Amino acid sequence: MNISSAIVHAGPGQLPLVQAGLAGLEGVEVHAVSPEGKLIVTIESADDDSNVATYEEIGRLQGVMSTAMVYHQIESEPDREVSVEAGRRVEPQIKEI
Repeated sequence: MNISSAIVHAGPGQLPLVQAGLAGLEGVEVHAVSPEGKLIVTIESADDDSNVATYEEIGRLQGVMSTAMVYHQIESEPDREVSVEAGRRVEPQIKEI
């Protein structure tokens, strides 16, 4: 599983259009919106190819001026992740290369 965050910049007067477009994309969630048209989004995808495809799709949305990735993480075993909200401690996993 890929988890990433990005800043999407909507053109002047295009914020509602961009928000609607993002809402229609699978795995994309908008977390914050500024009056200047910048949106903070997270993207969850199954693999690298679908992650890239989602970024390309965002870039093609009408009204989007730019998209900048801020963070990216690959979870190789998402089923083994432990919820911090459940009150459990998350143990770091170190893998040898």
